[in-house]
Amino acid sequence: MDTGDISVDELDGGFDLQATVESGQSYLWRREDGRMYDRTDAHGSNAWYYTVLPSTETETNEPEVLRARQTDGRLEWVASTPNAYRHLEELLRLDDDLDAIIGATPDDDLVDRAYDAYRGMRLVRDPSFACLVSFICSAQMRVARIHDMQTALAETYGETVAFDGQTYAAFPTAEELAATTEAELRDLSLGYRAPYVQRTAEMVASGEAHPDEARNLDYEAARESLTRFVGVGEKVADCVLLFSLGYLEAVPLDTWIQTAIEDHYPDCERGNYTDTSRAIREQFGGRYAGYAQTYVFHYLRAGGE
Repeated sequence: MDTGDISVDELDGGFDLQATVESGQSYLWRREDGRMYDRTDAHGSNAWYYTVLPSTETETNEPEVLRARQTDGRLEWVASTPNAYRHLEELLRLDDDLDAIIGATPDDDLVDRAYDAYRGMRLVRDPSFACLVSFICSAQMRVARIHDMQTALAETYGETVAFDGQTYAAFPTAEELAATTEAELRDLSLGYRAPYVQRTAEMVASGEAHPDEARNLDYEAARESLTRFVGVGEKVADCVLLFSLGYLEAVPLDTWIQTAIEDHYPDCERGNYTDTSRAIREQFGGRYAGYAQTYVFHYLRAGGE
């Protein structure tokens, strides 16, 4: 067991755990009190969150539990892995210089209001296969329903691990999901997304393709690489690039960002995804445009305007 804590003041730009894991970036974290996305608890109130590290990401080659909470200005953790902070730093981008990123964003009233409202929110680095499946499931869905789907997949097909008197479920591997049927996935309320998830899992399990193959490609080539997967268009590909593969310039054009373009940046609308995406990336400053996008998305979705 590994326990510890760190002052969030030691992190460049601070940290907001709740905003980071409840902002629609990641569907792999759970809240132990069951109040995920509960807007009546806007600041997390010392809640414990947890995720289960896949066996491929741990030293033991077995799933490991990582629990964390933020209280009294400190980030605390209790984990089964011996290198908890290193994993937290990786998954929650605690090594980002958030002050410098915000400082590099062009002056923009909407972005400034979003940064002020959720100062300390960071992007995530989710494991790529789980991130890919999560966003295949995201079409036409509220964040709470997407989260429920990923929880159901983990609890039904994922490997379980016992820790500190509780049993936790890891997100299923590609091999575990490839062994399912479309009907079984539909029974978990995946609907028309079920064959997309099953076929994408088959592609990864068989070695036909893997989302990690997009790493180190130029941004737009990386986005094109991800659209090989069944059910993955440009928006889903951008989500995987931003929330898993480290392409901080990616700006997924979801409903909330399209609304922001209509209301605040009409000159960025170019009539197609590729050109509109380029325009809004430039509006948000290019290199770190994905940070601005995520803040604006969370701000608008939470009722900030």
